[in-house]
Amino acid sequence: MRFTSPDAMQRYAALARVAAQSVVGLDFDGTLAPIVDDPEKARIHPRGPGVLLDLAAQVRGIAIVTGRPARQVVALGALDDLGTSFSDQGRELQVFGQYGNERWSSADRRVLGPRPPHGLASFLGDLPRILRRCDAADAYVEDKGLAVAVHTRRLAAPDAAFQRLLPELAIAAERHGMKVEPGRQVIEVRAPGADKGDVVQKLAHDLGATGFCFVGDDLGDLDAFHAVAELREDGLATLLVCSASDEESALVPLSDVVVAGPGGVLDFLSRLATDAAASA
Repeated sequence: MRFTSPDAMQRYAALARVAAQSVVGLDFDGTLAPIVDDPEKARIHPRGPGVLLDLAAQVRGIAIVTGRPARQVVALGALDDLGTSFSDQGRELQVFGQYGNERWSSADRRVLGPRPPHGLASFLGDLPRILRRCDAADAYVEDKGLAVAVHTRRLAAPDAAFQRLLPELAIAAERHGMKVEPGRQVIEVRAPGADKGDVVQKLAHDLGATGFCFVGDDLGDLDAFHAVAELREDGLATLLVCSASDEESALVPLSDVVVAGPGGVLDFLSRLATDAAASA
């Protein structure tokens, strides 16, 4: 765990003091779950459920904010079981999937969300031709229901394939009224609209938060980071935490705290829970 500046250390201390009125938002892949070649095999870090439950006792709310479908994250994170433990403590765990287009909570255990965007089917019809043209026919295509993700991680030269695909997919996405969301060796195409920043603002408002911490690892978390920065300008105690990797570093210059992957994230959350309890 590395503070990026003396101001960052002061922000951490301020957040710990108001933890009981604060919200902690977390990405899933690369933050709570290690990145793996097959996204269907991702699992929450073994220490994740216990640390989240300990933290829940000290904060106003915890939300997982992810590009994955909400129901998929609930399954991969064993969150149904964890949600029961949250409820036993009188707490609520929320999952915002597909960048905030879907919501699940431990209180009602239902996924609420819209229908797939109109342009998705036509985009999927064009996708095989684009992959062949970019010499990426073997890229793994993940249908998320409200979006599609093209993973280059399994290809022989994943970064080169990513660079070839990104402009082509961006053009096709615009043609079909969709939006491109690049990530760590993955390019997601989804409907424009909700993003992680909108979720941050909604959570802060709905829960009456006086503090907000967001932990992420990838380009898809930039909107959340910017939204937390806006909350800081409004006077909230805030903290931005980067789960760092060798693959993506865009969040590091914006972060107050840098940790080493999901294991480092859980070390940080555990320390926050301890320091919050001491400050109560």
